[in-house]
Amino acid sequence: MSNSIENVIKVGTTKFWINSKAILCCKFCNENPNYRLDTIRAKRYIKVITKLCNGKAMPFLIDVRGVSGTFTPNAANLIAQSPLLKALIISEAFVFDSIGIKLLTASYKRIYDPIIPYRMFNDIELAEHYCIETKNKFNGSN
Repeated sequence: MSNSIENVIKVGTTKFWINSKAILCCKFCNENPNYRLDTIRAKRYIKVITKLCNGKAMPFLIDVRGVSGTFTPNAANLIAQSPLLKALIISEAFVFDSIGIKLLTASYKRIYDPIIPYRMFNDIELAEHYCIETKNKFNGSN
C-alpha cells in the first residue's frame, strides 16, 4: 500500500489517499492506547474521504497495523450511518496485526455496520487483491 500518489491527506495521525488501483487507502498510526476517536475527528474523516472519492464508489483498504485506542459509540455510529460514505464504499479490507484490533473491528462491523461487505487480513497484498475483486464485481467486469 504505497503512498506513491501525491494526494495524501492527513487528519491527525491518520493518512488517506487513492492508490494507483483506484482504492481508497487509510492508514491509522495512533499508538496511544487511551485514544478514543470522537465525533469531531469522525466528521473530518468523512469530509476527507468524500473529497478524495469525488463521487466515485470504490473499495476501502484500511490499515490498522500497530494501532492502539478505540472509538466512541457516537463516532462509530456517525461513520457507519453516513449517507455520504454509504454511497462511496464498495467494500472494506482491514489489515491488522493484533488480535485486539481484529476483535475491535469485528465488533464494530457487527454492531454498527453489518451491511457493507468486508474482510480482515494480516497481509496487505491479499487485502488489496480483495479490493480489486470487489471493485471488478461491482463494475461488472473480471
